[in-house]
Amino acid sequence: MNRHALVCRNILEHPDITQRELAEAMDLSLGTANRLVKECVERQLIGLMEDGHYQVTSEGMELLEQYRVDGAVIIAAGFGSRFVPLTFETPKGLLEVFGERMIERQICQLHQVDVTDITIVVGYLKEKFDYLIDKYGVKLLYNNEYSTKNTLATIYHARKILEGRNMYLLSSDNWMRENMYHTYECGSWYSSVYKEGDTSEWCLSFNKKGKIQRVDIGGHDSWVMYGPVFLRKEWSRQFLPVLEAYYHLPGTEQFYWERVYLELVNGTAQKRLTEAGISQLAQTPGKSIDPSAAPLELYINRQSSDQVYEFENLEELRRFDSKYQNHSDNAAMELVARVFQIPESQIRDIACLKAGMTNKSFLFSAAGKRYICRIPGPGTELLISRSQEAAVYEAVKPLDVTEHVLYFNKENGYKIAEFYEGARNADPENRTDMARCMELLKQIHQSDLTVAHRFDIRERIGFYEDLCQSHGGIPFEDYPQIKRQMTELMDGLDHLDRPRALSHIDSVADNFLFLPDGNIRLIDWEYAGMCDPFIDVAMCCIYSYYNEDQSDWLTEAYLGRTPDSQELAVVYSYMALGGFLWTLWAVYKSALGEEFGEYTLIMYRYAKRYYQKAKKIFPFFSTP
Repeated sequence: MNRHALVCRNILEHPDITQRELAEAMDLSLGTANRLVKECVERQLIGLMEDGHYQVTSEGMELLEQYRVDGAVIIAAGFGSRFVPLTFETPKGLLEVFGERMIERQICQLHQVDVTDITIVVGYLKEKFDYLIDKYGVKLLYNNEYSTKNTLATIYHARKILEGRNMYLLSSDNWMRENMYHTYECGSWYSSVYKEGDTSEWCLSFNKKGKIQRVDIGGHDSWVMYGPVFLRKEWSRQFLPVLEAYYHLPGTEQFYWERVYLELVNGTAQKRLTEAGISQLAQTPGKSIDPSAAPLELYINRQSSDQVYEFENLEELRRFDSKYQNHSDNAAMELVARVFQIPESQIRDIACLKAGMTNKSFLFSAAGKRYICRIPGPGTELLISRSQEAAVYEAVKPLDVTEHVLYFNKENGYKIAEFYEGARNADPENRTDMARCMELLKQIHQSDLTVAHRFDIRERIGFYEDLCQSHGGIPFEDYPQIKRQMTELMDGLDHLDRPRALSHIDSVADNFLFLPDGNIRLIDWEYAGMCDPFIDVAMCCIYSYYNEDQSDWLTEAYLGRTPDSQELAVVYSYMALGGFLWTLWAVYKSALGEEFGEYTLIMYRYAKRYYQKAKKIFPFFSTP
């Protein structure tokens, strides 16, 4: 940290600053500040004016120029799970605080100090940030790993922007009361606030000059990493190659970028990289990695407790901005308040549930109990008839086998249901669990309950195929051949004239809830309709990634006896067709921006593999 340059910057920004104010601004004693001023005068960096104030000289401006801030990178790729349901609709950085979006506040503060070269690293709901290009002249950088990796990967993707430049590194969801940015920054720093008592934050140890010497995760009565960061180009030149090496190491996918710095400053990076054989990983000419050398000086930038805010969850935001108490402008929150006839402030303990493949859901407390609110995912209005789903829930009420639904909107699919405390999902590897699941399915199939609509797998395959073709096509090279094979199976099943019963279709193990009282509930009936009941056995098999032996066992558990060759062939056929159907479903969802990793490939393999198995054991399915 160049203190002489810091004196010049403070005088440049505040020409009438007193030496006492200068000492306070630089977090120094008055005596040290006086000495630094004297040295700056002697070096002709500043000069005393007739009015008794100091002015920065041309020599001082020349010194400052090397510390000019070149730009900023703002991290805005993540989902913000602790702010659901607000972040189902709006990225966390675009949430408003006192009527101003957090990321816009930071952009404006940067502009005030002539920092206008700003890159926002986006991922989740990336399109929501596009307007900032026109409004503020920012650039967007897409991080395609935002949903599977943490900020280490984010900085890896932004590394070219940071290289060779003096740059702010900011989070879109920070809120600074006063503008703490400057045209010139005289050393690399990490913002910090003091946390009394026990904390799980990243705690800093530093020397008298403020240089960080150690970082510990968790501590007591500590200054912690909190808020903006500034990185000088010399610091990044040494740090980024190490971060790049970490990015390529297995097991670092969920690392924060600060973890790399922690291990460098704490002396453990050398061991990690040496054990991984990464000492030679200088992938770019001119780069080198020396993990035994501590990174260039990083200083603590101590801030008051009311200056920097990193909102950890919606409850913190509610306490800070009263708007969020009762007027969050969020459809799901407004719905819950209306259904329970309570103000939004009484909706508490909000938590994101694991996002389903079709819907998003969150858990909340209201009126002394916990509930789940389901929000349909993008594009589902084309895939699912909510009026048909409502009809199914009404039809199965006499069986008392579904979740307790308090609210269902058959227009848009919003649903509020009771949360079962202590319940667990079925374990697909536990045969006792799965046998009970099959008993429940068989009970439903044999109930003689009916609905007016069918689940027609031929129609659904054709419908999903059309959606895929209109959204970029189907990427599999052998798709025409596999489509012919699926048509062959469907023709064969039609010839068998199989019986129809009310079927769940989405009989994944996660949809079977085992309650503490021993009962089972089957939830999420959005695909249900009249169909061959064997489809539920087949769907359960492919959802559980079962092999042939496991699938045969599940079929036997459902029937209560050994299946004959025709029954096995029918189950195999539905496994193939189910795999094909969900492949098309996943391709379409991918075109909408939602990725499901290897799921698409696995489902496509089921289509191919079980077509062959069905043909092999039951000649009817053989091509004439």
